[in-house]
Amino acid sequence: MKTNIIVQRKLTPIAGIMCLVLLLSSCLKDNTTNYAPPVALVSFFQASPDETALDLYFNNNRVNISPINYGTGLDYFRAYAGVRTANFYTYGVMNQIFSDTLTIKPNNVYSLFLTNKPSKPELVLLNDTINQPAPNMASVRFVDLSPDAPNVDLVLNNNTEVANKTYKGFSSFLPVTGNTTYNIQVKQTGTSTVLATLSGVTLNSNLVYTIIFSGLVSGTTTADQPAIYYVTNAYY
Repeated sequence: MKTNIIVQRKLTPIAGIMCLVLLLSSCLKDNTTNYAPPVALVSFFQASPDETALDLYFNNNRVNISPINYGTGLDYFRAYAGVRTANFYTYGVMNQIFSDTLTIKPNNVYSLFLTNKPSKPELVLLNDTINQPAPNMASVRFVDLSPDAPNVDLVLNNNTEVANKTYKGFSSFLPVTGNTTYNIQVKQTGTSTVLATLSGVTLNSNLVYTIIFSGLVSGTTTADQPAIYYVTNAYY
């Protein structure tokens, strides 16, 4: 199986995500003459292969400035809490591609993913419970977003860190040695079959990452075959 080797980094411009949670909480302590509605933090990653460049709206509020292409995403942004509708349009054109509702709780932190084929788009919303890694450690979460792959394992430098995940399955944030360069592989569970690989990735201490497996095992082009991405959720 031919694989893509792709790196996509997303840096949160804060000292740590918990600092933002504290900021969100403080916003709710405003006085009655300066009411601020309850909000949460949401990031977004586009994991639907072959999809066109997108605009993302929460209800009628556009979230992005630049086009959102496959394998890219958005840093955490503030979103009003409650039931929100995520609307996806062709970039620059009010041609709706997909929409779905989300329940956003105040003072929570989320990662939102668009996944599956363009003919059958789906959303995955994860609650990001992020803690500062132990000294000299990083934290890693794995998300399987390949709709037609068999069950998979996440392997870092020949060590299986996450085992037997199905489509839309995910792990908690797990500790790994920081300031270390890793060869990342996604293998078919219980076999030596490598579905995708990403080499030479340095995971730094005090950072929190999500590793994403996406693409199609049945893909017919270089762009839609299985691939590994990683994003940085927070740093301390």
